[in-house]
Amino acid sequence: MTTVAPKLEPIIRPVQYRDLEAIKRILVDDYDQSSIGTFYGHERQLLQLQRWSELLKLLRLFPNRLSDQQRTYVWEQTHELAGVVQVSPFNHSRSTWRFDQVSVSPAVGQQDVGTQLLRYCLENIWEARTWLTEINISQSAALALYRHNGFQPLAQITYWSLAPEQLSCLAKREPVLPNLLPVNNADASLLYQLDTASMPPLVRQVFDRHIQDFKTNLVDSLLAGIQVWGDPKELVKAYVFEPQRKAAIGYFEMKLCRNGSYPHEARLTVHPAYTWLYPELLAHMAQLTQAYPSAPLCLDSTDYQPEREEYLKQIGAEDLEQTLMMSRSVWHKLRESRSISFETLQLSDMLQGLQPNHKPVPGRMTYWLTRTPVVGKRHCQGSTTSQNKQVSSKRNQRPWPSEF
Repeated sequence: MTTVAPKLEPIIRPVQYRDLEAIKRILVDDYDQSSIGTFYGHERQLLQLQRWSELLKLLRLFPNRLSDQQRTYVWEQTHELAGVVQVSPFNHSRSTWRFDQVSVSPAVGQQDVGTQLLRYCLENIWEARTWLTEINISQSAALALYRHNGFQPLAQITYWSLAPEQLSCLAKREPVLPNLLPVNNADASLLYQLDTASMPPLVRQVFDRHIQDFKTNLVDSLLAGIQVWGDPKELVKAYVFEPQRKAAIGYFEMKLCRNGSYPHEARLTVHPAYTWLYPELLAHMAQLTQAYPSAPLCLDSTDYQPEREEYLKQIGAEDLEQTLMMSRSVWHKLRESRSISFETLQLSDMLQGLQPNHKPVPGRMTYWLTRTPVVGKRHCQGSTTSQNKQVSSKRNQRPWPSEF
């Protein structure tokens, strides 16, 4: 008699150092077939995970903030990895988290395993109130997966690229920016007000940024210095100050590549009432790129910034791709397999404390509610005198309550 080994149930657990080779196979080697929803540099994240794995393992022994900057979970069955998910906090208060990467091997059901990975994060990361993700609009399987798990479209993002020749042409123009200032922690409140004014209320509510998100503490500065030491990119940021209103009306942040192996990256924020700043800021950013090796400049725009998209098309920027930003609140109710009916709800047990235990004691209001209703006014002037006398005699015979 032969015995059949029981099939092991799949488990989802945090990543371990021995999983890095399997994760590399899923994230890099089989990326085109396994990816079901991501747009955040998976190869760079994998290199960072491999580089700092021993340090992260040591940090997990002590409660600290650095160990939770990015979390990676794997889906395992019969000692084989078939899925991986990477999440990270989106803001300083950690109320909004982001799905950086979701990849599932094509050998298993991608929709089923992907749903398990998403729900594991939704149920186990308690501090998250809202979730974000960004998906290429051509990834129909990823869109179906996130819609099935309660995500709704938030904004459409377009990524643009300016060629080195276009940057040289823009750099010839002298920008008019008399109040361009460097950024420090004292300007955090100004940048927060600019960020709040530059986005619609729904996006602002999902991002849930505060003044602390625009400050840099000592630990973050040390981490940024370590990353710059091993990264061929230099960070430059500045903002435009309006002295009459005492407010920031424009802000840019650039990552300039020192050796030309990567394109320059830029993030731009402009107040909706000062859209004339786009030519000035882009001309200044183009001048900054001239001090570095020739490389294109990549930046993005959203569908609620039509002036930026119009200007980028005007100067001949190339439309690289379009993505869809989606969000989901943890209070969103998932559709379960069984429906809930009112018969299954024990309403009598729930409302038992609201039911009276004794007969109410009669009082003044009880008397007025239960006594015989008073005859109303006469509806016509032709009533007889005998009827009036009967009504008045009945009123005189009615006893008044003892309280009066």
